[in-house]
Amino acid sequence: MDLFVSVISSLLLIICVLVGVAFLTLLERKVLGYIQIRKGPNKVGFAGIPQPFSDAIKLFTKEQTYPMLSNYFLYYFSPVLSLFLALLVWLIYPYFTFLFSFNFGLLFFLCCTSMGVYAVMIAGWSSNSNYALLGGLRAVAQTISYEVSLALILFSFIFLIDSYCLMMFKSYQYYVWLIFITFPLALSWFASCLAETNRTPFDFAEGESELVSGFNVEYSSGGFALIFMAEYASILFMSMLFCLIFLGCDVDSLFFFIKLTFLSFMFIWVRGTLPRFRYDKLMYLAWKSFLPLSLNYLFFFIGLSIFMFSLLI
Repeated sequence: MDLFVSVISSLLLIICVLVGVAFLTLLERKVLGYIQIRKGPNKVGFAGIPQPFSDAIKLFTKEQTYPMLSNYFLYYFSPVLSLFLALLVWLIYPYFTFLFSFNFGLLFFLCCTSMGVYAVMIAGWSSNSNYALLGGLRAVAQTISYEVSLALILFSFIFLIDSYCLMMFKSYQYYVWLIFITFPLALSWFASCLAETNRTPFDFAEGESELVSGFNVEYSSGGFALIFMAEYASILFMSMLFCLIFLGCDVDSLFFFIKLTFLSFMFIWVRGTLPRFRYDKLMYLAWKSFLPLSLNYLFFFIGLSIFMFSLLI
């Protein structure tokens, strides 16, 4: 019975995430439309609301093409792996009903995001296209660089709350949100999330102006749709994690989902406002700015936890 409930709940979670992804694409197209002083999609149904479903039908019914010289098996399954990892990481969402009890949720998150690099790398390499390979190489270098600062920021909070469990963030943010105490870390985390999810201004893996479309240039119909869905599921997840860590872990209230929607809107707002970075500036930002900041905070929190422990003794 427990296994049956777990399977049904996992399916419901996946369906809800995919519906969220669908309407996040609609929100993005609407917001970008208004930023560029136009309407956005408004023809399909009432105010364009069924637009994501018509997009999905169009993408999945188009002809599936593949390059003759591609490594077909890897080319075909890398988008599947990408979406699988983007959905798998949602299992660490802190259910207070203890459906999935993840005491090492933050470690699981780091493992899944590290694996996401391989999906992009395989997609770029197996297409056997110069543009795709360049996009894949850029994505790997960028993601690995920003994973360092992400991990160090997470370890700062692990030392602060003395646990890998996301549920602990609720009790530690009962009186004050952590964003008020660690505002520079929150800004660094948000910028690192933009780089991790390959979003503007860090979208070098899919730079249209110099790489046609980046690592997904050879993908059409279903394969392109899966890569697209994986990216937006990652955006939703990163927004959710930001709300959990910095904005109070009240996952059983409506206000939490309002905060999550606002964070997702921030991703879109940045895309509509900022131009693309230069590649060397991107690497400079990761290694010369975010790394020292997160290391300093990490040492501060280690010192704080040792001090508190000595007081208790």
